[in-house]
Amino acid sequence: MRQLDSKLYEYLLDKSPEITNEWLAMRAVENDSIYSLDADSRTVETLREQNELTNLTVTSSLLGNPDVFAANKKKWAAVVALSRVNSNTPVEDVIDALSKVRLTHWRFIKEFYTLHEDEITMKDYMRWSDTLSNAFDEIYVSFAETYNQYMNSKFAIQQSLINELSAPVIKITDKIGIVPLVGDMDVLRARIMLESIPKRSLELDIEHVFLDLSGVTVIDTLVAQKIFQITQVLSLLGTRTTITGIRPEIAHASTELGLDFTNVQTFSSLEMAFSDVFSIGKIKDPASS
Repeated sequence: MRQLDSKLYEYLLDKSPEITNEWLAMRAVENDSIYSLDADSRTVETLREQNELTNLTVTSSLLGNPDVFAANKKKWAAVVALSRVNSNTPVEDVIDALSKVRLTHWRFIKEFYTLHEDEITMKDYMRWSDTLSNAFDEIYVSFAETYNQYMNSKFAIQQSLINELSAPVIKITDKIGIVPLVGDMDVLRARIMLESIPKRSLELDIEHVFLDLSGVTVIDTLVAQKIFQITQVLSLLGTRTTITGIRPEIAHASTELGLDFTNVQTFSSLEMAFSDVFSIGKIKDPASS
């Protein structure tokens, strides 16, 4: 590493708290933004710590060691991206904040140039411009990639929860579970049910599932077919299925499709199904039913 590069590196590290203070002073009042001037003290402290990490990361590009910069960049992106995902901060707000960091850095580089004007050549200045500009460009890209990874992971978790809630398997005894279905039923939701209900039943070690359709408002022939497939998959897994709340239109759609529900118990209501399965508060022996 060149001696002047080392001097600039040490200078920027030494000035890091001042760089951060100047950057924080550039904020304005913004609604629902982590970067707002009126953010609480805890948020400001988080911004301060993360900005000093930004300074360290960018400045490390002057060391002439790509591995050190890459390691710092990876750590920085992980910390900042996760923080911004958790605070629901849009990418464009982060890029705008980083642009202000970039401007602040150059003011201090100019100050360094003034202090060492007799030692610094135009070639040195241009080298720093290239090095630090590339460093900022790289952290932009690294942030965007890591941010997207965290967002995709967050969406996947949310979708998994939505899928589970769309067809919840509720365990009511050691071996019996209910799946209360409510609202419109379309092919996508039925497809999700086909994956989630057997899987969840196995996880809960359920031997008898009550599929309650009394709360379903809309159903068509394709959905009726998926429901039939659910009973078939559960049967292959050794799990009994009882369908309750089945309405005339569902029965009609099933008949049109030639679906054979003869091996599946059906009741007009969950109450009637329970009265058949439970006796004086005790579960009847499935072998006797």
